[in-house]
Amino acid sequence: MNNTIDFSKPIAIGSDHAGFEMKELVISYLEGKDFKYKDFGTYSAEPADYPDFAHPVARAVEAGENAFGILLCGSGNGVCVTANKHQGIRAALCWDAEIASLARRHNNANIICIPARFVSEYVAEEMVDVFVNTEFEGGRHANRVNKIGC
Repeated sequence: MNNTIDFSKPIAIGSDHAGFEMKELVISYLEGKDFKYKDFGTYSAEPADYPDFAHPVARAVEAGENAFGILLCGSGNGVCVTANKHQGIRAALCWDAEIASLARRHNNANIICIPARFVSEYVAEEMVDVFVNTEFEGGRHANRVNKIGC
């Protein structure tokens, strides 16, 4: 089980139309921090279906092509449920920095799901920063995480 984020690989990011504006802000934040990323869309605020973006992000993270993933939709729930259908994905719905930290420390989450309609740009950036900079604690949490797969 990989406990660290491999920053030699780009970050996968995707959203539906409801998360598009926030996704663009998060991308600007990533660029400001010199992070490489791959944008899986959507590329406009036109109505779009969240699975069309959550599945490609999850597949890329699951295959090890990307360091981790960031998914956004209105509530964060749609992309989170979709991403978690992938066996190697542990997607976490986060709404503040403490939850983002716990998702990494205790659940070894590899995709953060952001509810774009319910968090500010500052909170989204703070969560991404915490998610990136927090390592999985392992130990008793590793036993639990190892039991997640079906």
